[in-house]
Amino acid sequence: MTERPIRLLIADDHPIVRDGIRGMFAGDPGFEVLAEAGDGARAVELARALEPDVILMDLRMPGTDGVTAIKELARLGITSRVLVLTTYDTDKDVLPAIEAGATGYLLKDTQRDDLVRAVRTAARGESVLSPSVATRLLGQVRTPADPLSARELEVLDLIAQGTTNREVAARLFVSEATVKTHLLHIYAKLGVNDRAAAVAVAFRRGLIG
Repeated sequence: MTERPIRLLIADDHPIVRDGIRGMFAGDPGFEVLAEAGDGARAVELARALEPDVILMDLRMPGTDGVTAIKELARLGITSRVLVLTTYDTDKDVLPAIEAGATGYLLKDTQRDDLVRAVRTAARGESVLSPSVATRLLGQVRTPADPLSARELEVLDLIAQGTTNREVAARLFVSEATVKTHLLHIYAKLGVNDRAAAVAVAFRRGLIG
C-alpha cells in the first residue's frame, strides 16, 4: 500500500520564492503542494481549510507576520507542523518562532535534499534546526555547570522511552513549546545537539536508568 504524500502549504510574500519552493517538490510523489499564501493571515485561513501536514512559513511578511501566524495556528488547535524557512537567523527572529510553536527552523540557502529531509522530519513531529540556528539557540541557554532540574529529568526519561514531543507534553500537561524549551536546556547542559545524544549521555552519567 502506497503512503499518501505529505501535504504542504507554502507561505511567503515573494511569488518567485514560492515558485522556487514549489519547484523543489514538483514531480516528487512523496509530496503534494496544496496551496500558497502571501502572508500569515492567508496561511492560517488556508491551513484551517486544507489541513496540510507541514506549512513552510516565512517570518517577515506584510500584514500578519510568520510568528503571529504560528501563534494563531496554535490558538486554533491546527495540528499542521510549521517549518520556518527564512533568510534571518538573528535572536529576535529565531527565539520567538520556536517559542510560538514552530517545529523547525531553516534558512533559505538550505539545499533541496536537506529541505526535503527536513519536511519529512517535521511531518513526523520531530524538531529540525539549521546548524547556525541550533548553535544560536544553544548559546542562549548554555549553562554547562547547571544540573538538570527535576522537570528536565522527567522530560529526558520520557524521551528515552521513545515518546514524541507531543506525547511528552500530554503526559506532563504542558505545551509542546515548553517541551522544546526543556529539551534545549537539556542539550545545553549535557553539551549535545540532539535527542539521541542527550539520552546516550544521560545513561552514561546515570541520570536515567
